[in-house]
Amino acid sequence: MFWVNGASQASIDPSDRGLAYGDGLFATMRTGAEGILFLEAHQTRLTAGAARLGFQWQMSEALQQQLYALAIEYPHHCIKLIVTRGVGGRGYTPPETVNPTEIVSVHAIPSHYAKWQHAGICLKTSSVRLGLQPLLAGIKHLNRLEQVLIKSHPLSQGFDDWLVNDIEDNVIESSMANVFFIKGNRVITPSLTQCGVAGVMREQVMLALLEQNMNIECLPVGAERLIEFDSAFITNSVLGIVDVLAIDSLKFSRAPITAQLRQTLSLTL
Repeated sequence: MFWVNGASQASIDPSDRGLAYGDGLFATMRTGAEGILFLEAHQTRLTAGAARLGFQWQMSEALQQQLYALAIEYPHHCIKLIVTRGVGGRGYTPPETVNPTEIVSVHAIPSHYAKWQHAGICLKTSSVRLGLQPLLAGIKHLNRLEQVLIKSHPLSQGFDDWLVNDIEDNVIESSMANVFFIKGNRVITPSLTQCGVAGVMREQVMLALLEQNMNIECLPVGAERLIEFDSAFITNSVLGIVDVLAIDSLKFSRAPITAQLRQTLSLTL
């Protein structure tokens, strides 16, 4: 089920720039018993992302009320919000007046995410590498063809998702989540200044670690450095926090901090 600009099952203009050029952004948000988890953070990231693309957007009160009502009706689900620049302009040139399109849809949380939280996962390094574009780095824009290419390759038996490097062989993320590494009392997450998505859950985990006086750093992580780390985990807004037990043939131990963070941030599925 989906809604376009608040209207149920409304049609999307085929000339919408989100469809024609991927000119827009999106957020995937998890619902709980009291609404959407970290809604303010999602709003902030979407507004900042729109500004990076060169148009103004802020969540209206009507959209907030719609999202809240859907969250109450569908607890423990995923709500996806797409915001495009709308219709207009000549070719790639954007219109001077922007009327954004807002598309809302509701989805079940994949059943295997709870298993992942409980059992952990194994990652395999993808042969597809991310290009570098600092103008788009960090934002969750609609141009996700690199992820489509990554996911089009079948995973070997025993692996659950892909680990993705950039073209300079720096570790960036998994195919659909941010990644963290632990060495002693240091927690490191890859720098995303050149590519990758800076997820809302990544931000929440970093804030929670700071509140616990943990040493959290954003640094470039070359693929050759993976052998240095004791533990690893991935995060996104729907699956929460999941331990990584292995990357390729390299094994990792579970870190007690992941269970603590799931409890602190109310992420257990």
